[in-house]
Amino acid sequence: MNPYIQYMYSYPHKTAYRPLEGIFLKDYASCLAGRGHGLYLHIPFCQTKCGYCNLFSVTGQGEEKIDRYLDGVERQLTQFRDILEPYGAEFGDVTIGGGTPLLLTEKQLDRMFQLVDSGLSLVRNRDLIIETAPNQTTKEKLKLLKSAGVTRISMGIQSFHDGELKTLQRQHHAGKAREALDLLRSFSFPCVNLDFIYGIPGQTIGSLLDSLEEALTFQPDELFLYPLYVKHGAGLERKLQNEGLVLDPELAFQQYQEASAFLRSFGFRQDSMRRFVRRPDRRAFSDCGFGTSLALGCGGRSYLGKLHFCTPYAITQKGCLSQLRAFEQTEDFNVITHGILLSEEEIRRRFVIRHLLIQPGLSLKTYYDHFNSDAEHDFPQLAYWLQQGWLRKEVFPAGELDLGAETMLTLTDTGMGLCDYLGPQLISQEIQGRMDEWEERNL
Repeated sequence: MNPYIQYMYSYPHKTAYRPLEGIFLKDYASCLAGRGHGLYLHIPFCQTKCGYCNLFSVTGQGEEKIDRYLDGVERQLTQFRDILEPYGAEFGDVTIGGGTPLLLTEKQLDRMFQLVDSGLSLVRNRDLIIETAPNQTTKEKLKLLKSAGVTRISMGIQSFHDGELKTLQRQHHAGKAREALDLLRSFSFPCVNLDFIYGIPGQTIGSLLDSLEEALTFQPDELFLYPLYVKHGAGLERKLQNEGLVLDPELAFQQYQEASAFLRSFGFRQDSMRRFVRRPDRRAFSDCGFGTSLALGCGGRSYLGKLHFCTPYAITQKGCLSQLRAFEQTEDFNVITHGILLSEEEIRRRFVIRHLLIQPGLSLKTYYDHFNSDAEHDFPQLAYWLQQGWLRKEVFPAGELDLGAETMLTLTDTGMGLCDYLGPQLISQEIQGRMDEWEERNL
């Protein structure tokens, strides 16, 4: 069994999206009425493209081109504000991702934060989350983040071993990461997250644990552990072929098991296969299957009820630049041209995937309340997973999850490590067919 089939961070994947006609944001704006929504700003610029990266990002773009992109974001924000104003939309979570947002100059970062603050209504105690990388983390830019009220900052470290960083085609070295982390810790942000990768060719269990042990000396609030995926179109694909390097999923799974046990032994709570949180309390239940989020810029996606939309998915520099130029030339951001309208079946699948792969799991009662149906009947594979010991039924006492007494389907420790094997089994045949079609056509 290969435990690493696909990372199910959302459903459906962007490769299942298709051109849309006759779809307008104003017709779905009521989904964003009132509070409780997320806002995502995509900054698609990087110094270089990491070898494993298949995200929407471009390299080699100078200050003038980035300014032009921010001009497009400002036009988009102005139009969105006019559309959403009648509904009193307020956003509680603001995430700025990429790309590498801190690649922007200090002047551009200041403009970016001003656009977000003035463009749409934010709740008073909003969360403001941003990503950074070691090479782009400077004292001056961290001062800007602090004054902007950033509440969570995430840094991609991946490894503290230079040989492993070289294999990944990362542009920073371990010494630079240590320097950036010392600087970051001096600013006392409310939450600091560090990302690491396992399954790197040449990496051992020992070298992975060395990196994590060193990471703990910087007292992060969260750690994310990602298995190495090398998808078609990523730069590392050719390197693996040319140098005869291979991915070893069996070793990667052993690395995961040792790393997760190591972090739990230091008091980290494991919320998912990837996320470890330095808090002893149990993760509270969050009904996240129907969350609403609006994306700004080019490359992010929006979730408005049954409508999911974004710019067409691209991986290569040429493909991403083409979409970037189209975004900058867009005159009417009310028109939605690419996405998917989810059927009732796909909404149920999304709900199960979004809950089952994180702790504390899937509430059987909440599922029934939403869909007037039984989850175990709708998804027969769950019975097999229970039989295999990958799932368990756990009864939570009244009040523990703010749901009353509740029966949850919860991943066992073994099942947690198999999320990227189990999750893909919940993909419908129609969505899988769309994804396969996209790969055949584009890669």
